[in-house]
Formats: sequence, C-alpha cells, structure tokens
Amino acid sequence: MENKTKIQFNVIAVILIILFAISLTPITLQNDTFYTIKIGEHILENGIDMKDPFSWHENLPYTYPHWAYDVATYIIYSLWGYFGIYIATAILSVILGLAIYMTNSKITKNYLTSFVITIGAMYLLRDFIAARAQLLTFILFIVTIYFIEKFLETKKKRYAVALIIIPIIIANAHLAVWPFYFVLYLPYIGEYIIAILSQSDLIIRNNIIKILKKKLLKENFVDKANKIKEKIAKLEEKNETSKIRKQKLKEKAYKLEVVKNDNVKWLIVIMIICLFTGLLTPLHGTPYTYLFNTMQGNTTQHISEHLPLTLINNIEFMAVIVLFLAILIFTDTKIRLSDFFMLAGLLLLALKTRRQVSMFVLLCSLIFNRLLCRIFDKYDKNGCDKFTKLIVTLPGKIITIGLILLCCFAVGYKKIGNEFVSQSSYPVQAAEYIKENIDLETIRLYNEYNYGSYLLMQGIPVFIDSRADLYSPEFNKGKDIFSDFIDISSIGLYYEDKFEEYDITHVIIYKNAKLNMFISRDENYKELYSDEYFCIYERLN
Repeated sequence: MENKTKIQFNVIAVILIILFAISLTPITLQNDTFYTIKIGEHILENGIDMKDPFSWHENLPYTYPHWAYDVATYIIYSLWGYFGIYIATAILSVILGLAIYMTNSKITKNYLTSFVITIGAMYLLRDFIAARAQLLTFILFIVTIYFIEKFLETKKKRYAVALIIIPIIIANAHLAVWPFYFVLYLPYIGEYIIAILSQSDLIIRNNIIKILKKKLLKENFVDKANKIKEKIAKLEEKNETSKIRKQKLKEKAYKLEVVKNDNVKWLIVIMIICLFTGLLTPLHGTPYTYLFNTMQGNTTQHISEHLPLTLINNIEFMAVIVLFLAILIFTDTKIRLSDFFMLAGLLLLALKTRRQVSMFVLLCSLIFNRLLCRIFDKYDKNGCDKFTKLIVTLPGKIITIGLILLCCFAVGYKKIGNEFVSQSSYPVQAAEYIKENIDLETIRLYNEYNYGSYLLMQGIPVFIDSRADLYSPEFNKGKDIFSDFIDISSIGLYYEDKFEEYDITHVIIYKNAKLNMFISRDENYKELYSDEYFCIYERLN
C-alpha cells in the first residue's frame, strides 16, 4: 500500500473510531460511579484507612480495591461535576477504540480489517463502557498484548519496561483484575513449552554431540577417536533426518501452527518480575488475595455480571463464536497455538461468567483479525489494498463516513435527553427528603443494593451498596450482610426478624419491590414519603 493512501485511510479510521466511541458513551451513570466519587473524596481527606466510612454497620474493614481510580474520579467530579465524569468516560472510550485499532493494525499490518474489527469490537463492548475502573483496565490489557507481541518480535527493552509498569497501575487502579494480567502471558509460554517438547529429541542429541566433541578433543587414542567420530556422525545424521521429518509435518499441519520463539524465555523473566508489583501499593498485599476471596464468596451467585453466560440470550456473542468456528472448520487457515490457547481459555471464562465476555471480545479481536488476514493473503492477497484505495477516493470517503455516522446515530440517539442520574433508578427526591427530615446520626436505614451507592454519596448511611465484597463474610470477619439482604429482598425469610436483629429504624424501597407489597400493609410501618418510584417507611417498634 502506498504511504499516502495509508496515511489518508488512517486519518479517516481514527476520526470515525473517535466519533463511534463517543456515541457509545452512556450519559446516565451506573451505581458504582457514585461510591467511587465518595471514596475518592474520603481518601483525599482521611487517607487509606482500610475501614468503611459509609455504612452504619460498625467496624467493617474495606480494602479500597481501586483507590487510585476513585481519587482521579473524585478530582474530576469536584472540578466539573457529572459532566466532567461523562467527558472523562468518553475520552477513555476513545482511547480504548484507538488502542484496539493500533494493536490490530501494528501487528497484522492490515489497516482495513483492523478498522472493521475495531468498530465491531467496540459495538460488542458497548454495555461495558461506563465510568468504572474496568474501562481503564480494558485499555491496559489490549496494550499489554501489543507490548508482548512486539517484545517477542524485537526483544526491545522499552516493551519490557512497559510490561512491568502496567501491573503496577492495575494493582492501584483496579486490583480485582490484577491476577488476570498474568493470564495474558500463559498462551505464549504454553506454546513455547510445547515447541521445546516437540524438539526434545533434537535438543538431547545436540547436547550429546557437544559432549562427544569435547571428549574427542581430549582423546589421544586413534581407535577411540574414530569410534567417537562415528557416534557423532550417526547422531548428526539422525538429527538431519528428524529435522526433515518435522519440517514435513509442520507443512502438512492442518490447523495448528507451533512457533518456537526463544524470546519467550525473557518474557517469563518479565512475568516473574511483575509478580512482585502487587507489593507496590498501599493496600498491604491485597492484590494477591482479593480475587481469591471474592470467588470464594457467595456474591458471585447473585450479581448478574458474575453469573454463567446463556448463549441463547446472547445472540451477538453466539454469532462471534460461529464466525470463529466457520473460519477454523470450513477453511484451511492455520491458527497459532498461542492464539488457540488464548481463544479457548477466554471462551471458557466467558461461558463461566458474563463479565468475561468483555475480555473475550477485547483480546480475541486480534486473533480474529489475524485469521482474516491469513485468508486474504491466501485467496486475494491484494484485495484489502484495493479496497483501501477505493475508500480514500471521494465517493469511498462519502460512503464510509456516511455508514459510520449512521451507526453512531443508531447507537446514540436513544441517549439524547438522558439525565446523568436516572430518577427511576436512584432515589433523588427521596434522598433529599431523608436529609431534610430524618436525623442521619441515629438512622439505621434498610435500603436495596442497586441504589445504596447513590445514598452514600448523598451522605446517608446505608445498609448495603454495590461494593458487594464489603458485605460478604470473606472480607468482614464473618458478617454475611449480603446474604441477609438477598433473603430479605426476595422474601426468603420473615423480614421483621432481620430488621429486629439489625435494629432497623427506616426503610427505603422501590415501589414495585416484593418487600413493599408486605410493608405497605404492615401496621408496624408508617409511610413517610412516596413518589413515582420509591417509598420511605418508619419502623414504629
């Protein structure tokens, strides 16, 4: 491809990716954003005290799993409010799109397929684009793949340094996914180990030959020297025969391509160094234990994003899997063994928990791109270049820009007129009533999980919020507040018994909640406030 054409196409691609990423950015904030703001404020005022300051439960320990992101979010909020958070999220969304495009285009050298795949990947990631720490880690993970690939290709130190810096950022900005960083290394290491095992006979014979040659230099007897030479000749002949046989097998290999890259040895060294980056945080080694404790708990059984994926309810993800299978089954395209390991591992994780769909889409975009490029190289080597040149013509520009702008409108028009805080999801007016009419020093409020974060941001002590780990026994010395909330909200037990145990004074619930059907008829509860979506009750006894 001509340099001028490449520059023109890249300019068009970058501009359109920016516009599409902005159109995907939600205006309405998620519940996690509210506690993020409040925690950032608390850290700046009090430091990281490893204690929860927002629920009315006493002495709950808190690990501040994304303290650096919380602080940055609060600073943005304090300067520009919710609008500033929206702009920051849009910027991170743009950076993510550009990082996917850069990684794909730099590694595959195919700008057309990289652009198309970036648009597709961003669309599939649209539900994961939010003012949460995960958006930052998406960027760091795709850039990690780029640095790993470039290090294996060039062995340049700057890529090694970058790979060591990234887990330090993750350990402070989103430590829940810190162990996942090391998963990215495993496919490359696995391929290297298998490549070594497949050549183990050559390696053993080469070592024997080296020993015999050293022995030959020291041998003074002609007969013994001749015998050693014969052994060396036979071993070298066997090696040559083995190399020819292995080369034929490699050429005939139908699907898997195994590449032995000796730079993987240094990649292992980098990974070992990175294992110690979990200590470079004020959280006292929490990166090593947080994910394990979370997976041991019961919160993952009740939170939607942690539940197993049901393919029939996720048609888009099913379509992605079908595309992969179609290429691997119905074409003779080979897949690198490291890519196969990555694809299979991430698919297993995605089926096990819905939130890992994001990692599958993000990281497997490169694998899909690589497979596509191999198809084009085999069946139409210059096809992509021809189409790229067509796009940079005036009609091509008009059609391409028009299509992407249409996509931007399709995903973005529903957000027009949205508020930063949805009054149907969060008790905006009810929170004002509580602050104006109820003593916050003595209130022991029962609230629901989804809007607890908004209440604590308003300075109202909560029963629970979306920091699920805080309320599970693995993190708070045996107290299972999360399970109690599940039982109360689902009417799995008599609510009054638990309210008595916790000495609840007030209750705020959705009007359409199951619990409201009972409390609204209970003489022990006096309705203090009601709007279209929420009710507040005072518990009389």
